[in-house]
Amino acid sequence: MAMALEIKCINKSSRQDAHSRINHIGGINSNGGRWTLSEEEAIQGIKTHKYDFYTNAGGKKAKVVIATHEGREYLKTENDKIQPNNLLSLPECP
Repeated sequence: MAMALEIKCINKSSRQDAHSRINHIGGINSNGGRWTLSEEEAIQGIKTHKYDFYTNAGGKKAKVVIATHEGREYLKTENDKIQPNNLLSLPECP
């Protein structure tokens, strides 16, 4: 069974660009410590069913899935009708 992890922060190549590429995702472990994964590690973790990522905006969970654009895989949330984009609007990881 995949480990469910809430993504609480991201690192992007350009913080000012709302559509720039995510480099890393992160969150908080049950023991209070922080975790981070590269986008590539997260995608591989989803593919192998090691991780099941989600965001939580306004009390609504949104599943994080793999999408493809012009042959490149990336992370995004399933369409949940919440704006701005749940994943891209998360704060910067420390």
